[in-house]
Amino acid sequence: MSRSRVLIVGAGFAGYRAARTLARTARHTTEVTLLNPTDYFLYLPLLPQVAAGALEPRRVTVSLSGTLPHARLVLGEAASVDLDARTVHYTGPEGGHGTLAYDRLVLAVGSVNKLLPVPGVAEHAHGFRGLPEALYLRDHVTRQIELAAVASDPAEARARRTFVVVGAGYTGTEVAAQGQLLTDALVSKQPRLHPSPPRWLLLDIAPRVLPELDERLSGTADKVLRGRGVEIRTNTSVREATSDGVRLDNGEFVATRTLAWCVGVRPDPLVEGLGQPLERGRLLVDAFLGLPGHSEVFACGDAAAVPDLERPGEYTPMTAQHAWRQGKVAGLNVAASLGRGVQRSYRHKDLGFTVDLGGAQAAANPLGIPLAGPLAGAVTRGYHLAALPGNRIRVAADWLLDAVLPRQAVQLGLVRSWSVPLDTASPELAQVPGPTPRPPEGETR
Repeated sequence: MSRSRVLIVGAGFAGYRAARTLARTARHTTEVTLLNPTDYFLYLPLLPQVAAGALEPRRVTVSLSGTLPHARLVLGEAASVDLDARTVHYTGPEGGHGTLAYDRLVLAVGSVNKLLPVPGVAEHAHGFRGLPEALYLRDHVTRQIELAAVASDPAEARARRTFVVVGAGYTGTEVAAQGQLLTDALVSKQPRLHPSPPRWLLLDIAPRVLPELDERLSGTADKVLRGRGVEIRTNTSVREATSDGVRLDNGEFVATRTLAWCVGVRPDPLVEGLGQPLERGRLLVDAFLGLPGHSEVFACGDAAAVPDLERPGEYTPMTAQHAWRQGKVAGLNVAASLGRGVQRSYRHKDLGFTVDLGGAQAAANPLGIPLAGPLAGAVTRGYHLAALPGNRIRVAADWLLDAVLPRQAVQLGLVRSWSVPLDTASPELAQVPGPTPRPPEGETR
């Protein structure tokens, strides 16, 4: 008797959890195939620490083949989905094309950088959704401090040591917090810059930082960042970006060579091509994560608009917590559709949030209890260690070393500006020159 073919597209929080759940519950009756551009699961919440040099890049990546031995990994980017033929067409890492057939499909393609119609942003800003972008930002910030130290023009030196982060949500707040600590460490090695500390600006159109969180957590983050000298500009947006700086909506021009774009995310463009109902770009699914009219298709994570049963009439937000939990439910419901177990609806209960502010500082509210300072920092790091599906000892070791040893102020030069464009559907991959793609092979696997 042949085994049912389950295809999971995407190995982010939702896809990885779905694959792991299926491998545990139905591996003897199903053939699980995972289609993903990289051979690792990326633990996004720790990415700002990679950009700041607190963690080495491989610490936040978890091997798919090493932790999902019962799933078949296919490297590639999904190009289109044929719901009638039950196939997914993809492009491989070396330009080849292929087709994967399925009996059950789990769409967990995640999200990409959110774009706004601001002149110059696409050309001069960089996002923060993948490992290449974090590596680029680390090199870029290091380079700006080194160039500022030898600049003969005071205006150029000021611009190079000025860093602008747009978006004061989770990502932007942590990037600014970690980046400020990094530049302070870099300046300590540049005697010429000691009288002139780096300048960090955190901008958002919202009235406060972390607007999606409790005001007490927001206040903690605001206090910590301002105490370190970060300029927080709320109710402020960017009118234009140029190679020399950014112009704000109040007319002020900020000379800078660094513009980090952290305004949020949008669903992966793949779901738009399905021809199915969408909710703000996300694929509409039912409470069981199923696609109406296609009982063989499930969707979860940032690309799916999942009804929020705790808040009737609303949809669950695009967060890693929801994606991780939805992935488990999707895996269980796929198994149930194949005769193993009973389907369940997705229902959640918030356990709290954590925001790492660098060093020993953090803001957290586990089980609704607001915490700040070193205690919140310990809770935050403990949460991440518990949530990581691998590399826990290595991450803990890096944290320990970072606490007692100075960070290495070097550029690796592995990722160039042009290889991490803001407008990309694949932030997990650095754009590189390559051979002309081969014509489609028409292969079905």
